[in-house]
Amino acid sequence: MSLILILLLIGALLLLIIGFSIIQQQKERAEAERRLEASRQRAIIDETEAVLANTAMASCSSHITLILYKRIQEALEQSISFSSGQVLNDYQRRLGDLNAQISNMMGAPAQVPSVENFRLPDNDRQVLELVKTLKKLKAILRAEHNKGKVDSVIFSSEESRIDSLQQRINVESMISRARAACYMKQYGSSKQMVTKALSTLHLIKAQTPNDPFITRKVDEAKQLLDEIMGAQKSSGPSVPQPKKNEEDDLDMLFQPKKKW
Repeated sequence: MSLILILLLIGALLLLIIGFSIIQQQKERAEAERRLEASRQRAIIDETEAVLANTAMASCSSHITLILYKRIQEALEQSISFSSGQVLNDYQRRLGDLNAQISNMMGAPAQVPSVENFRLPDNDRQVLELVKTLKKLKAILRAEHNKGKVDSVIFSSEESRIDSLQQRINVESMISRARAACYMKQYGSSKQMVTKALSTLHLIKAQTPNDPFITRKVDEAKQLLDEIMGAQKSSGPSVPQPKKNEEDDLDMLFQPKKKW
């Protein structure tokens, strides 16, 4: 009898240990998932804020700013459920400020700066940062639209706007580099870049024939190409013309041989 009791106690103890182990594993798994989700939301906030910081440089509309604000808003709301202590207080404060900004923007008329007023930054580092920003912005816009959080009309308009900005940056960059290469008397590279710029411009012009920016840049690129060709011609060594007897000798050399 005592043996059976001991075995029952051992079995109960094993079941208790197994149950405790399962509960502990579930807690650890839930905590790992919580940390992973908190980290993911933190990454969304950081990425969106970095893009938001460069929207002025990219001449973005208030539609884009509002989309970015709402993306941060959602990430903050998710983060609050995973946070505690000072981090929770910080998230709650930021969410309150953001809610006020969103309310103000939604109550104000939309601001859409003209793409024609866009100017490429003079600093190469800023240009690179701008290119990265537009690429991330386009990905965010598509992701939010796929979630049903962006109106289709706004999505189409803003994506087209980003495409236009990217094309302008590409063209401006190529013409600028072509001009710099021409100044350094690297006429081959300069000619190659401006020819590529012209090719891109003609492709864009076929899609938007009435775009004044494209028309202006086509004229600018053609003028630069003429300058490059002229500079290349004037700087090149003069090739001496062969004398008459030298021409005759060359003709004789490359004539078909007569069979005797």
